Amino acid sequence: MKASIKKLANSKIEILFEIPWQEFLPYLDEAAQKLSKDLEFKGFRQGKAPREVVEREIGEGKILATAAELIIKEKYPEFVFEKKLEVIGVPRVEILKLAPKNPFCFKAKIDVLPEIKLPDYKKIAAEVEKKEVSVKEKEAEDALNWLQRSRAKFKDSDREAKGGDFLEIEYSSPQIERGKVFQDGFLLAKGHFVPGFEENLQGMKKGEEKEFTIPFPKDYFKKDLASKNINFKVKLKKVQLMELPELNDDFARSLGKFENLEDLRKNLKEGIKKEKEIGETQKRRGEILEKIAQNSDFEIPQVLLDLEKDKMMEALKQKIARDLKTSFSDYLKKIQKTEKEVKDSFSSQAQKRVKDLLVLREIGRKEEIKVSEKEIEEAVNGFLKNYPGVNQAREKIDLDRLKEYYRGIIYNEKVFQILENLK
Repeated sequence: MKASIKKLANSKIEILFEIPWQEFLPYLDEAAQKLSKDLEFKGFRQGKAPREVVEREIGEGKILATAAELIIKEKYPEFVFEKKLEVIGVPRVEILKLAPKNPFCFKAKIDVLPEIKLPDYKKIAAEVEKKEVSVKEKEAEDALNWLQRSRAKFKDSDREAKGGDFLEIEYSSPQIERGKVFQDGFLLAKGHFVPGFEENLQGMKKGEEKEFTIPFPKDYFKKDLASKNINFKVKLKKVQLMELPELNDDFARSLGKFENLEDLRKNLKEGIKKEKEIGETQKRRGEILEKIAQNSDFEIPQVLLDLEKDKMMEALKQKIARDLKTSFSDYLKKIQKTEKEVKDSFSSQAQKRVKDLLVLREIGRKEEIKVSEKEIEEAVNGFLKNYPGVNQAREKIDLDRLKEYYRGIIYNEKVFQILENLK
């Protein structure tokens, strides 16, 4: 067999195959057996009739075409594996020559991962400053106050509503979902609603009703309401006063294994610092990767961009179903866009994601990063432990896909660890 590779534009290649007739002959016999396995020929067992007999019955052309399919399925992947080609997706195969006693010729067009020219990524990574994080006393106090509010008790009241009270209301607007009545509960004056809404609730008492009009912001996410004056009708169903627990050693001990209030404060500061350090690490990694990617030279295959946009679209559909409790078609009606318009809006983000992943992959290749099966298994088992019933989880989850996911996560983490520790 002869095979040659021709490079095409946009990270594509074309492989030209030429199979000598003598090498093609065994596949003719295999094709004849395959085609005759369900046919009966006098004097022969099913699937055992000679090719010449089968050929007279079903025609030479059909046997040739089936033999061509068999040899393509075998020779194409063999060649890709032998040459270590990093192909993407399914090849577009075209038969160029298929005739008795002649070489069989076909070509396969396929997308491949691009050749990536990286800049001096070690120098770039070393130049990105690593910032130290600190925690102010106010941040720890704010966290402590949040804990205090989370343990608050609420007491019904008949007085006028004030900021900080917990309210339960029902409200409607003829301009929102055809006057549908909504129920809600929230702390007053904490920015739960559109600006102007909560101000109108100040001073109301339990059982009172009120009608008012407020202007919606120009940048409101629902375009049909943005910049419009919206009429509301509200009924205040309940006013509750918030009674905060006293901040003392007993309060601290009630939250866990803390000796006293000071021990709780210390723990909060450590937790805030750890969160900040994680945030700073992610920020620095993003900056390093962005600078390396900006100075890298390669073409991004369109097939990878399309795959990434498909993933983003699927994630959006799941998020809408989970968070908004509505169908994707209804969501599209509300935002007044088609599915194609939404998908097209992902283009720049998809391009960045794919470029970043390809850059990380290439750096990992140069640094000879390896991910062991043991590392993958430990990560997968850690994930599965979060499911009630590991055995049931294994049955529901595509484990091969999960393993590949964690292979990528671990691989990228190792690359980042190399980059962020360069000096």
